Amino acid sequence: MNTYSSYKDSGVEWIGEVPGEWNVKRLDHFFTERKDKVDDVSYPPLSVTMKGIKDQLEGVAKSDDSSNRKLVLKSDFVINSRSDRKGSSGISFRDGSVSLINTVLEPKNIEPNYVNYLFKSYYFIEEYFRFGKGIHFDLWSTNYSVMKNIKIPVLSIEEQQQISDYLDYKTSKIDILIEKTEQKIELLKEQRTSLINTTVTKGLNSDVEMKDSGIEWIGETPIGWNITRLINLGVFSKGKGIVKDDIKTEGHPCVRGGEVYTQYDRIFNKTVSYISDETVDKSILFKYKSILFAGDGETLEDIGKCIVYNGSEDIYIGGGINVFTPIDTVNHIFLSYLLNSDYVVFQKSREGRGQIIVHIYQKQLREIRLSIPPHQEQQQIVDYLDSETSKIDKLVDIESKRIILLKEYRQSLISEVVTGKVDIRDEVLM
Repeated sequence: MNTYSSYKDSGVEWIGEVPGEWNVKRLDHFFTERKDKVDDVSYPPLSVTMKGIKDQLEGVAKSDDSSNRKLVLKSDFVINSRSDRKGSSGISFRDGSVSLINTVLEPKNIEPNYVNYLFKSYYFIEEYFRFGKGIHFDLWSTNYSVMKNIKIPVLSIEEQQQISDYLDYKTSKIDILIEKTEQKIELLKEQRTSLINTTVTKGLNSDVEMKDSGIEWIGETPIGWNITRLINLGVFSKGKGIVKDDIKTEGHPCVRGGEVYTQYDRIFNKTVSYISDETVDKSILFKYKSILFAGDGETLEDIGKCIVYNGSEDIYIGGGINVFTPIDTVNHIFLSYLLNSDYVVFQKSREGRGQIIVHIYQKQLREIRLSIPPHQEQQQIVDYLDSETSKIDKLVDIESKRIILLKEYRQSLISEVVTGKVDIRDEVLM
């Protein structure tokens, strides 16, 4: 890419050097804050996301005070002031309303789409939150009273439009590549799921004689496999104690209820959390081969997700987790594949209870119907699935890293262009 013929120090750290003909001015030179209060009936609710301004989906949590919101008009720029919403901003495509945590700005003498790219650039985002205040950094807020003092580049409207058009063209190409890569990942994950579903219900021998399981969602199963309930394959118990404030960076390894969803895949060998000697007394110790079921979840599809502990240390289990210890004739790794297969997930979703938070209890988990092969065949299935799924997982990892690189390139390109580090004025878009 080309650079400008000359540069000068902007005097602003986050901007650095700018082209010789550019200047910098305070943000309030180009914006007026819109503070009008409205309701979300007359002005439909909008969400401020990392992908821009969207119509608020039904069911999304919002303030009980629906009449105490901020007015947004078409072409206004809106930015979420909280640090845990970094990068959530955009130009509004319609009139509407947003929650009070957002700052609404009416652009003047500046190209709105250029602003959108400028405010989405990494260095501006960091500068914006550097001006913030708060007790906890993860809940930092930046008010317009300080935001207005941020200095931004000054360049002609014509050049702003050129930059806007260029970035629209380049980022759309990057976004298409990201989307295609995401689709590839989804196909790989579907392939993985299908492989597991077929193998844990039909086995490895496609020529084996089959029989009717008598269970609609299982269908036919190999002769020699045993149809049984989960309770017949082991013993249930329940975690206890351990709240968020108990968690330490070292000590005795432990698992909390919410971590089943957020911190672990199907099999884990080490915990991410620890508790002190004092907390140990109010929790319960479990050993190798334990299968942990989440007791609470947000959706019926997720409820009852289970993970299997395959580590060597004993671990402590917090409340909200149902623990299943299989008998010796049941391979715990095979069981984890089976319990996370679609047909078992279907059974668990049928038993979930609750509206906002969905619950599943031991009495429901006990009744899950399973088709279990002989012990030796369980191990053969485990060996096969471990090998085949690891191949797929490696491909997913490669594609996931490609997405990271594409997003980094996208962000770098935006930051370089909006601050004048590269000259795109003579670029031909085709």
